[in-house]
Amino acid sequence: MSNTNTSEIKFLVELDENRVPEKLMWTAKDGGVEQQEAKAIMLSIWDSKAKESMRIDLWTKDMPVDEMKIFFHQTLVAMSETFHRATNDEKMSATMKDFCDYFAEKLDLTKK
Repeated sequence: MSNTNTSEIKFLVELDENRVPEKLMWTAKDGGVEQQEAKAIMLSIWDSKAKESMRIDLWTKDMPVDEMKIFFHQTLVAMSETFHRATNDEKMSATMKDFCDYFAEKLDLTKK
């Protein structure tokens, strides 16, 4: 019998009376995170049987729009890096990074 390990990541979503997220907390004990507050979560899960992704996108009602733009930019950059590590596709990774630069420029996110 093989010796397997498990790791757990938990999300706690506190909702208002209209079921709109007011507070997001997450825990990943293996990563040293315990009930840390977040303002937004984007989670993608691959369903290999259906060959489609499932998603959970949540943000609190007090998440500032300017921070959401930064969050999206950083997520896009991370996705381009993950795509490169997963596929080793240099050309498409570079194209994705070019789009990230364009995205940041159009939203005036570039540091001056």
